[in-house]
Amino acid sequence: MSASLLKPSRRSFLATSLAGLGALGLAGGAPARASGRKTDTLRLTWGYFGLTYIARERGELEKRLAGEGIEVEWVGPFPNHAPTMQAVTGGTADYAFGGSTTPALAAILAGSPLVFTQFFIYEPRTTAIIARKSSGIATVEDLVGKSVAVNRSGLGEFLVVAALEKHNIDRSQVNFVYLNPPDAAPALAAGKVDAWSMWSPGVDIARVEYDAQDVFLEERDLPFQIDFNTYLTRRDFVADNPDLVRAFNAAIVAEAEWASANNVEAEEIAYKGLNYPQAVRDHFITLKRKYTPYAVTDEAFLEKFQRAADWLSERTVLPEKIEVAKHVAAV
Repeated sequence: MSASLLKPSRRSFLATSLAGLGALGLAGGAPARASGRKTDTLRLTWGYFGLTYIARERGELEKRLAGEGIEVEWVGPFPNHAPTMQAVTGGTADYAFGGSTTPALAAILAGSPLVFTQFFIYEPRTTAIIARKSSGIATVEDLVGKSVAVNRSGLGEFLVVAALEKHNIDRSQVNFVYLNPPDAAPALAAGKVDAWSMWSPGVDIARVEYDAQDVFLEERDLPFQIDFNTYLTRRDFVADNPDLVRAFNAAIVAEAEWASANNVEAEEIAYKGLNYPQAVRDHFITLKRKYTPYAVTDEAFLEKFQRAADWLSERTVLPEKIEVAKHVAAV
């Protein structure tokens, strides 16, 4: 066997050396963070909305990661968060695309080996229950005896549960119809459901295209936050590639900072991707939407997230209680 085949690469040598130091502990007894990676390719899921879409279109995230020897492959598009997590769990992608924490918790409880790597609070909170003006539904009380389309164990379902609770209405008095967004929109348009609980931009497009109005708006009507945005990957991917996970965290945080500081440009990117009505784009520009990052080591945020998870399990949006701190990436 040749000497070149026996010679370890510089990166594998450093990874092995640093991993050994971490296991032994450094001076003072403080363990080093795990280091190294087993792949130079990062497969990211995407859809036509949100921070990941902006990152994909701008190309700056790819350039940043390329500077660290990491190649990005885009997997998608996906209509919503649940199928991105299925792709990650099944091994056809490495990262779910920054969607809702509620279906992420549901997936983890169902056995998916996922861990949270980065959180964001997205403001203003624009998820809403909407109904066509012709339906006669204008208040939460008007939902009694009606059907509402929601995504199961997701942002849509929890908002309806919270709205009914706030107005002292038992959830048995409303018919929950479990539909993913691509099916819910035409169902609302055709009158097959009476209302729809949905996030941006779907809810904003529906207001314009279906002449719909807000029945319950999260930012206005819900005084606390239950759901957050998050990136997830597999637990084994973190163990094998801690350097890559840290590099992606830094890159997506930089993307969030750019989008928050360049609202008009960010909204124009989203507008071109979905080609929704110009009135929707103009509305988003007035909102001056911002993404605030929170690391998985942020104890104050984790306490807030745990309270939200407890709220969801107590109301059976989640099937059981979950300790969120056990499902974050240790990088």
